[in-house]
This record gives sequence, structure tokens and C-alpha cells, in this order.
Amino acid sequence: MYEPIRTGPSPRSVHSDPMAGAPSDFPHRSREEELDIQLAGHLAALLAVTDELRAIVPSADLDLAAERLAEQVARLRGGRAAARASGTSADSRALHERAHALAGRALVVAASRADTSAAILSAERLDAHTAALAGPQELSGAR
Repeated sequence: MYEPIRTGPSPRSVHSDPMAGAPSDFPHRSREEELDIQLAGHLAALLAVTDELRAIVPSADLDLAAERLAEQVARLRGGRAAARASGTSADSRALHERAHALAGRALVVAASRADTSAAILSAERLDAHTAALAGPQELSGAR
């Protein structure tokens, strides 16, 4: 049922690298580098949604958030600035929902890589979008 444990010289396993020591065809990154790339992507997407929200509902809070997000993305990308959104076709509730989801993903990755500044920013944005989504429901009256 199971292959017996081999002792002594044996043919190479299908799982071993037949070209051990030879350069591979794909780049290898450390876990830290992969998490940086993933976190930068989540924060860049959150920045794009924040820019779209700013176009619909201008506010000082969103302006500050966009600036801080852009700084974090540039830091994680080694100084390269993130692409910025210029317009939108979605309503503000849908954008807040997308931003909430992206902030949650960014928070998970930031916590995983122990990036305190990105985690704090992600948590703040998560709270802000939670409040924005809850706001109209609270004003609609008691149930």
C-alpha cells in the first residue's frame, strides 16, 4: 500500500531537483518579500478605492488616508509610487464595501509580517469603512 522506506543508494525521487545546484527558470523570493508584495498590492488597491471615494464624497479624512496609503505603498515597493484612480462609476456604499474588504486583507498580511505601521493604518481604514457602512443604517430609525 505504501512505498517502503529506502535505505542505501536509490534512484532519485520525483520530488527531488534533478538539476540540483543549477540555476532555476523562475525567481525565488523569501517569505518576507512575498508578503511585502502582497501587502503592497492590497494597500495599492485600497488606495485606488479611496481615490474613487474621494471623487464622490470629498473629505479631509479620505485625503489623509490616501496620502498615508500612498506612503506605505511607496515604502513597500522601494520608492515606486502607486497608480492612482481618477474617476469612478460605482456608488459610495459599494466602494466602502470594497475598501472594507481590502483593508481587512491588508490587516491580515500586515499582522503576518509584523508591519506595525501598515497594520495600524489598515485597522484605521477598516474602522472608518465599517463606520461609513453602518452610518446610514443607524440614522434610519429604531427597529
